[in-house]
Amino acid sequence: MTYATNSAGRATESTAPESSAESDHLEGAGTDDAGRRDVVVPLRVYKAVTVFSTLFAVLAIVIGFVVLDAATNRGMAPVSAIDPLLSLLGLGAILFGAVVYAFSTRFRTAGMADEGGETDG
Repeated sequence: MTYATNSAGRATESTAPESSAESDHLEGAGTDDAGRRDVVVPLRVYKAVTVFSTLFAVLAIVIGFVVLDAATNRGMAPVSAIDPLLSLLGLGAILFGAVVYAFSTRFRTAGMADEGGETDG
């Protein structure tokens, strides 16, 4: 017998029959038609992942733009005066922030519907 959490946060008994080890393997991660792999986590973990990954992503992107701005002297420096190492560091920080945010969208809770799944109505 398995338990799921409904939208009110209360545990409810699942009516789905438990089957082989294959269902245990697929319980933590699901795939859809596009090959996207979702990770099903408890609500508390989902909230922590969402908050901190968004925080890190925003900070990395802002820091990346500040470093890139410093490397290019606010975009006013001629090409020969641009610091290539600092510019690459800024671009890397921006890319890192984007990747962190993209991977954080893979997490969902048991009560969340898959993207492109059933619609109301």
